[in-house]
Amino acid sequence: MKLSVNGRQAYAYTGGKPFDPQRPCVVFVHGASNDHTGFTLLARWFAHHGHAVLAVDLPGHSRSEGPPLPSVEAAADWLLALLDAAGVQRAALAGHSMGSLIALEAAARAPERATALVMIGTAYPMQVSETLLSTAASDPLRAMRMVNAWSISSPATKPGYPSPGNWLHGGALALARRVQDAAPAGSNVFLHDFQVCNAYRGGLEAAARVTCPVTMVLGRQDQMTPPRATREITAALKARVVMVGSGHHLMGEAPDEVLNAVRGALTLPDRAPQASAA
Repeated sequence: MKLSVNGRQAYAYTGGKPFDPQRPCVVFVHGASNDHTGFTLLARWFAHHGHAVLAVDLPGHSRSEGPPLPSVEAAADWLLALLDAAGVQRAALAGHSMGSLIALEAAARAPERATALVMIGTAYPMQVSETLLSTAASDPLRAMRMVNAWSISSPATKPGYPSPGNWLHGGALALARRVQDAAPAGSNVFLHDFQVCNAYRGGLEAAARVTCPVTMVLGRQDQMTPPRATREITAALKARVVMVGSGHHLMGEAPDEVLNAVRGALTLPDRAPQASAA
């Protein structure tokens, strides 16, 4: 589905069903150098089980016009504007990695509009090594390969939904290259996204303003955003924690576990007491 947001065309995948803003809405926000396709399974499940779904491409990524937005805060404002454009008053917000920070900030900026917050493969602060940033600036393809190696828990990881030709490492690298190639001329969107993650410092202040139930979905073998890096933000959000058997590429390595975790998150009562479970 195409929408006009702040005068530019934005794209959101609706899960294979016509979008109906009167249904309970779920918004999926992708991570760095990614797009809506990382959420295909989740988007389709929710769309075919009574929900309205918006799996977005952030500006400057794949089908949404750029330029890429300069900060997590700017992306959160854009996300709320996209809800306005779609005619959605309230929605559950689910984000992966960089997208989890954007979902957090949006839930803090408009707490009355967020019915639930799901942070997948998250950390705060989401620090990025200088080695990765410098490599992303000088040799983006090499940096993509570095992230690919760190994001998937094993060199021989079997896809969560195996089929002929389904190769997690190759697919993840191809997606990063495609997003980079589709970015506005002169943009290094791969570097940009990691700089945005690294620069965000408003997480604890945002957490204090969030009023909806919060669930963290974390990969036990995640090297990019290790579970230990979520302790402070988890406590601040009083979040429920669900651990799955994967690295940072949670939706690819453990799709059924992630789907079940998000389904559970969306059935939590409003601000019910929540317990962490490791």
